[in-house]
Amino acid sequence: MPQTLEQMRRNCALAREAMERAKKEKFAIGAFNIDNQETLVAIARAAKKKNSPVMVEVSQGEVDAIGIHNVRDMVDNYKQEFETEMYINLDHSPSVEAAIKGIEAGFEFIHIDISQSNKEASDEEIIEGTKQIVNYAKLTGALVESEPHYFAGSSNMHDEAIDYEKIKETFSTPDGAAAFVEATGIDTFAAAVGNLHGKYPVPKKLDLDLLQSIRDAISCNISLHGGSGTPGHYFLDAVKIGVSKVNINSDMRIAYRKTLERVLQENPTEYAVVKLMDEVIDAVQEVIEGKIDLFNSTGKAVKAC
Repeated sequence: MPQTLEQMRRNCALAREAMERAKKEKFAIGAFNIDNQETLVAIARAAKKKNSPVMVEVSQGEVDAIGIHNVRDMVDNYKQEFETEMYINLDHSPSVEAAIKGIEAGFEFIHIDISQSNKEASDEEIIEGTKQIVNYAKLTGALVESEPHYFAGSSNMHDEAIDYEKIKETFSTPDGAAAFVEATGIDTFAAAVGNLHGKYPVPKKLDLDLLQSIRDAISCNISLHGGSGTPGHYFLDAVKIGVSKVNINSDMRIAYRKTLERVLQENPTEYAVVKLMDEVIDAVQEVIEGKIDLFNSTGKAVKAC
């Protein structure tokens, strides 16, 4: 059932308060992608068990598969059932038009990523598109996130080595971050400090000194994309520096698929797959709970409204 504009504005105000708490109390809200209802259940259960605020996020692929209003309704239903503090983030929305749909659906967080669909987009095109969404988001009060460049990797398993010399070419800089935030008025800056999408054969390495310099240069929220496959100690330090949001996708997908493959193999005559999903949900939930602990958000939820 669609939300009223009043409900949207109230939820977005609560989301802003949550991000302010994260900055003040030095924790990050985990932004966990869903592929289906089972992954949403895993997120809700983990949030309930850990008493942690969470973001449920969908990118354009999930929006196309599930439906943007269905996502809103599903999250609202589980938020009420589990009495959890949950918000929705539209992740890497590839166009102004797609991001507007997220705002109008009542998503509390909107990540506009012009370079997602056009990797050759100019700085001016990225800034202009981002500014349009910042202005439109005033309708509900949704928080807008963006970055001035294409973010490397993909939410999948990679077998290639990480070429850090090449990746460093797209690292954020303190001056660049400050200029982009000033030009666009965004609420959250997606920093690139060695984090990249997907999971690789070797652990990722984050430049924490650079992250600190970016934190010193801007006053808005900072997010880290590509959190999967990152050694936990980086998150412990990142939240102390002032990261308020971390995206997790691939680690959940890997747990989901590997567990599903195993239970299917162990139950070759069971065709009611729904009966086999408990172990799959448990495996994904375990991943989420571990991230919540690393993000220092355990026990940081407020009563759901």
